[in-house]
Amino acid sequence: MSETEAEARFSEAVAFLQELIKVPTENPPGDCAEPADQIAQLFEERGFEVEEHPVPDPFVRQYGMRSATNLVIRRTFGSGAGPTIALASHADVVPPGENWTTDPYGAEIRAGAVYGRGATDAKADVAGFAYALRSLEDLDVALHGTVEIHVTFDEEGGGFVGPQWLIEQGLTKPDMVIAAGFVNTITTAHNGCLHLEVVVRGRAAHAAVPETGSDALEAAAPILTALYDERKRLAGVVSQEAGIGSARLTVGTISGGLHINVVPDRVVMKVDRRLIPEEEPETVEAELTKLVTEAAAGIEGVEVECRRLMLTGAMRPVEGVDRLVAPLKRHADDIIGRDVPVSGAPVYTSARHYSAAGIPTVLYGSSAGVAGVTDSHAADEHVMLDDFRTAMKVVTATLADLLTPASQEG
Repeated sequence: MSETEAEARFSEAVAFLQELIKVPTENPPGDCAEPADQIAQLFEERGFEVEEHPVPDPFVRQYGMRSATNLVIRRTFGSGAGPTIALASHADVVPPGENWTTDPYGAEIRAGAVYGRGATDAKADVAGFAYALRSLEDLDVALHGTVEIHVTFDEEGGGFVGPQWLIEQGLTKPDMVIAAGFVNTITTAHNGCLHLEVVVRGRAAHAAVPETGSDALEAAAPILTALYDERKRLAGVVSQEAGIGSARLTVGTISGGLHINVVPDRVVMKVDRRLIPEEEPETVEAELTKLVTEAAAGIEGVEVECRRLMLTGAMRPVEGVDRLVAPLKRHADDIIGRDVPVSGAPVYTSARHYSAAGIPTVLYGSSAGVAGVTDSHAADEHVMLDDFRTAMKVVTATLADLLTPASQEG
């Protein structure tokens, strides 16, 4: 493929990314079946054959979404006897929020970047993977095997409706997976996450006679103290996986109370607890629930309930992942011009479902994350065009390596 052809493909990829950004895929609320149809049409307009796999309504709602359809694009090369490699990315996004200096769904290009909600997390990788496959088709080499592109819509909810459902339904069985990730790091492990809702129930009373009620906010105070003490303790709970760091805890939201002159009868706190790969998710949940309930034990007239909103395990390196890491790192080093580290990241992604199924999985893509973390949920989310181009080149070269007979024999 000539430089002119490569540049033409890149321009097509950028235009595709802009169209993807213009399709709102907010999760929450997670009503993503219709947006999935729109994105499938965008693929088909560009000559891709798309399988649409709607997820049954009861299963979708079990995980806090309203609707979801997963997309699978397959391309078989040569005899098809080589490996099946999945390129997996999600297309759901968090709501845009405030303080944008551009239309969050306008996909504006300025200062060498594409701006918009989902630009880097992770519609750039949806587009980049699509045009890595298209660039692979342009190469004048003999390839054998299959490339799949998975586009799912529940990363923000844990990946149970997307990758996990595709795997459990037998709709895909790849030999290895490259999932949406970071251009400057090849990620082989990441954290798990527990989202816990803590509900403190008391009894309302007039502020003139507060002793006649049970103050839920007063009972929440020792719970908060216990949680922040636990956060300090977790700073010393450090993973042996490079790049992961320590376990973490954040009280993300607190709400409650009826009025300024009423004793609060209900307070709700939502807690984010990040798990290192060495921790067992159910054990962490049980211990945190015990810590919360014991902190408020003995306070008369108050009840405390802990409810799981989400529990995800960590991603760990799977046997055979080195076969994927080696060509990916070789091409990333060569194209970027420096040593690209292989490391863990202190985030959680839906890619862990592939790893949990025993499939060698890494994260690699267009995001310019620092230490494996991005500002993709902030205002003015954007992806740098140079990073987008680099990730496309690296993934294309890696796929070519893995699908050549010489590599398969090695």
